[in-house]
Amino acid sequence: MTRSRRLLRQALCGLAAASLVLAGAAPASGTAAADPAPTPPAPIPRVEPGDLATAPYMGWSSFSMQVYSGDGRWITADQLTAQSDAMHTKLQRYGYDRINVDAGWNDGFDDHGRPVPSTTLYPDGLQAVIDHVHDNGQKFGLYFIPGIGPEVYEADLPIWDAPGCSTGDIVKQPLTKADYWGIGWALDFDNPCTTKYIDSIGALLGDWGVDFVKFDSVTPGSGISDLSLDARRDVAAWSDALHSRDIWFELSWALDPAYADYWREQADGFRVDWDVECYCENEALTTWPNIARLFPKAEQWWRHTGPGGFGDLDSLNVGNGRMDGLTQDERRTATSLWAISAAPMYTGNDLTRLDTFGLNLLTNEEVIAINQAAIPAHPVSTSGKRQVWYSLQDDGSYVLGLFNLGSTDADVTATWADLGLSDGRHKVRDVWAKKNLGAFTGGFTATDVPPHGVRLLRVTPAASAASTVNDDVLQVGYGGDWARNGNQEVAATSQDLAVTVVADGDEPPAPGDTDQRVIELNDDASDIAYSGSWSHSTGRSLGDHEDDVHWTEKDGDAFELTFRGTGVTYVTERDESQGEVAVHLDGELVETVDVSLPAGTPRESQQAVWTTSGLEDGEHTLRIEKKGGRFMLLDRIDVEQENLVTPNAIAVPDAQAEATRIELARDPGELVDVRHGDTVLRKGTDWTADGQAVVLSGDFLTALPAGDTALTFAFRGDGADDVHTATGEAWTDLTFTGTGVTWVAPTAPDQGPVHVYVDGVLKKTVDTATAARRTQQELYSVSDLKRGSHRIVVVNGSDAPVRSDGFRFTR
Repeated sequence: MTRSRRLLRQALCGLAAASLVLAGAAPASGTAAADPAPTPPAPIPRVEPGDLATAPYMGWSSFSMQVYSGDGRWITADQLTAQSDAMHTKLQRYGYDRINVDAGWNDGFDDHGRPVPSTTLYPDGLQAVIDHVHDNGQKFGLYFIPGIGPEVYEADLPIWDAPGCSTGDIVKQPLTKADYWGIGWALDFDNPCTTKYIDSIGALLGDWGVDFVKFDSVTPGSGISDLSLDARRDVAAWSDALHSRDIWFELSWALDPAYADYWREQADGFRVDWDVECYCENEALTTWPNIARLFPKAEQWWRHTGPGGFGDLDSLNVGNGRMDGLTQDERRTATSLWAISAAPMYTGNDLTRLDTFGLNLLTNEEVIAINQAAIPAHPVSTSGKRQVWYSLQDDGSYVLGLFNLGSTDADVTATWADLGLSDGRHKVRDVWAKKNLGAFTGGFTATDVPPHGVRLLRVTPAASAASTVNDDVLQVGYGGDWARNGNQEVAATSQDLAVTVVADGDEPPAPGDTDQRVIELNDDASDIAYSGSWSHSTGRSLGDHEDDVHWTEKDGDAFELTFRGTGVTYVTERDESQGEVAVHLDGELVETVDVSLPAGTPRESQQAVWTTSGLEDGEHTLRIEKKGGRFMLLDRIDVEQENLVTPNAIAVPDAQAEATRIELARDPGELVDVRHGDTVLRKGTDWTADGQAVVLSGDFLTALPAGDTALTFAFRGDGADDVHTATGEAWTDLTFTGTGVTWVAPTAPDQGPVHVYVDGVLKKTVDTATAARRTQQELYSVSDLKRGSHRIVVVNGSDAPVRSDGFRFTR
C-alpha cells in the first residue's frame, strides 16, 4: 500500500462511513440491496496533493566519484559545475535534473550552530554553485547525518529564531553517539528546542535554494538494528523541517525493513542496502557482486516502495565504460533492475566522460518510462540463477525482466501463468532493442541470455485475456485499517505421508512420533539470507549436515530466515573458536547464546544451540548475528510446522492391506490432490473423503512396492501465500479496463457480510462466513460489462473481519 493511501484511508473511510451498509441494515446474503442504494467510497489517490515522491527522481550523486578518486574533497565548485553542464547537455531532456553533493561540502558552523559551506571548495561561495545548477534548470542537494557535532554542542550557541534555546541544551545526557561512525552526539527530542534547531537548518537550506537532502547513517539500519542507535526521532524532525519547504528527503543506508512503514511515512526515498561502490580507488566504481546482491533486497522491499516513497538501490554506475567495473551485459542488467524496481535513477558516473554505450543505457526512453511509471516489479522466485521479475502496468500490459545471474549462457523462460495472466497469444516487445518480437502462447523464452545478462520485455495481453491481481500490487486500493498477513494468511503447502510396505514375514518398524513435522533447511537453502562477508565450506568431513557449513569471522555479520511454522532451531557446531551470537525473533532480541567450548575440548557438530516452539502458526523471522569469538557458523535450521496429516507415517503389509484413515488438519476442501511420485491418486478409487479425513483404499496400499515410499498431500493456500485483513469500516477496490471482474477472497468462521459495488452500484451482498477457513474463493463475478474503464469496490458490512486476496479482471 502506498504511503499516501495509508495517510488518507482513515479520513476518507470515516467520511464515507455514513453511506456504508452496516450489519443490521444489510440485505440477506446474496441478494440485491434495498433502495435507496448507498454510495460507495471514492477512490484514494496514490499520492497526496503536493507529495514530492510521485515518481523516482533522476539525476547524479557525487559520492561514487569521491570514492573512486580517493579524494573526499573532489566536490569542488569546478567539478560540480562541470557535472551540471554535462547533465544539461547529455541527460536533462530525458528527465535527469538533480545534482546531489555528498559528505564533505561543509566546514565549520555559523553563529547559530548551522553548517557553513567550505570556502576552500567554493571560493566564490556555495550559493554561486547552487545558482548555476538552478540556471541549468536543475535541482540541488546536500548531505547530512543525525545528531550534532561536539564542537557545536560545546560552543553553546543561540538557536536561530528560538529565544531561550541554545545548542548546549539540546544534547541527550549522558552523552551518546548519534551515528554509525561516532561523529556527533545524539539529540534530546524531549526538549522542544531540539526541533527548533533542526527547523533552523531547514530554514537555512530553504534560503539557499536546496531542493534535496540525503540523510545518512539512519538507524535502525546502517549496520545497527539493535536500537543501541535509533535515529527515528531525528528522521521525523528533519521530515517536518524539509517537507514544509518542499525539499526531497532521502534516507540512507541499508535501512531496516522492519520499520518500512515508518520510513515511507517520513521520507521520499530510502536506501535498502549497503554502498554500491567497491572502494576500488582509481580502478572501478562498482563490481558485479555489488549489483547481484541487490536482487534479494529488491524482493524484500518491493511491497514497501512506490509513489509516496521509493526504495533506493544507490548510484547507477553504468555510464563510463571500463571505469564502471562492469561488463556491458552487467551494465544493462543493472539499469534494467533499477528501472523495473522503480528505484531512483541517479548515476554516480563522471558525466563529462560518458561513453556511447552508457549514454544509450541512460537515455533509452522506453526504459525510462518503465521507471517513471513507478510500479515496482517482483520476482516469480529468487531461488535460482535464472529469475523472472514482472509488474502489471496501469495500461494492462506487463513489464518483464528475464535475468541470467549465472556464469554461463542460459535460456530464461517466463510462463504466462506465473504472471497471473491467462493463456493466449500475447504480444512481446524487446524494450532494449525497441523491437516487436511477435505473439506467443504459453509464455516466452529468451534464448542464450549471456552471463549476468537480461532481456527486458513488455507484454501486451490479447483481447479477452484475464489477469489475476494479487492483494499486494499497486493497483489494489484500500480504505480503513488494513494489515497484510500478520499470521492471518494461509500458505499453500504439501506434506508427505511416509508409507513403509512390509514384506511378508518381516517385522514392521517401531512407530515414531507421527504427530510432529520438522523441516530441515541446510545452510545453502535459498530462503536463508546472509549479510556481511560469509564463506561456504564443503567437504570438511567433520560431521556437518550435508557435509557443509557457512561461516564468517566478522562481528556484526548475520543470517536471516523468514519461515512459516510454530518453532525453529539453530543448528551449528560448538568449538573453542566460536563465541557469542545474538538471537533475534520477529525483530526482538530474545537471547545471547555462547556456542564456545573450553580450550582443548573436542569439536561438537550438529548442535542445537538455540530453539523455540509454541509460536503462533504463521510467518516469523529469525535473525542471528555474530557477537564474539573467531568464527560463527550455520549448519542447519530446523523449522517446526503444523502437522497436516495424522499420522504422518504408517506401515502396511504388502498383501491385503486394510483401508487406512488419515486425519487432515485443514478443511478437506483445501486438499488439491494426493500424489505418489508424479502420479495423481484417483479420488473415489484410490482414496475417498470421509468428514475431516482421507481414507486410503486397501487395494491401492496393497499395490505399492515393498519398502519405503511417500504419498504427498497438497493443500491450497491464499494467492501468493498472502492476504489482507481489516475490521470495521473498511473497503478495497480495483479500477480496470475490461469486460469482467471477479473478487477472490478467503472465507472463515469469524467473517461476515460484505457489499460489492461495480461502477457505483451495489450489486451483491456476500456472506463470507463459513464453518472452516477456505482459500481463494470466487465470491463475486460479473462478465458482461461494456468494454471500458470500471471500478469494483468491496465494502465490509459488519464489525467482523474482512479479508481479501485480490481480483481477476478480463479485458
